[in-house]
Amino acid sequence: MPLHVPPVPAPALRSVLTALGSPTAVREARTPSLRTAQGPVTPELPLPLHVLDDITAAGVSATRLAGWRFLIRCGERAVAAADTRTTPDGWAFSHFFEGPYIASTERALRQAETMQQPYQPRLLSVPGLYMLTLWLHGDLTADGAAGHPAATDLLVPLAPAPPGIAAHRPHRVAELLPVLTHRVTPARLLGQPV
Repeated sequence: MPLHVPPVPAPALRSVLTALGSPTAVREARTPSLRTAQGPVTPELPLPLHVLDDITAAGVSATRLAGWRFLIRCGERAVAAADTRTTPDGWAFSHFFEGPYIASTERALRQAETMQQPYQPRLLSVPGLYMLTLWLHGDLTADGAAGHPAATDLLVPLAPAPPGIAAHRPHRVAELLPVLTHRVTPARLLGQPV
């Protein structure tokens, strides 16, 4: 089934295109792949990037839209990614980066395209576990910038995943959330005064 990518805000896309067109921004990027790219580079596969700030036993209590992430393609492969962020004046380019999540995101998206049910793809970061997932939202008409993971949505942990959580294995939110709650809670308790 094809994925139904939510529409990207035009200013977010423009900010990435402007950064890619700026020799200074690309040269100062700490991404060797962008500095050495042979041929044109294009932003593709824009996905809303949500952050899961808090997990409770009852479910997700706080998610927020942190920005939009674009994979930067040169030829046949993604060589980097670009993040945008929201500011009081609208959308702005944040930074370029590369690393294992680039290929892992592409792999998870290809995997999701083979599923029987259509989904709206998003990214969900879990900073407390240094974890990034492909969030496959079941409501295709939903605003990609809003909402919380529904119990029936799928989360596909991207590699590298935290120990004990299999990368690229789809999990229902209702199944994975209790595992994440158990993992995040002990770390929080260690920092609390006795």
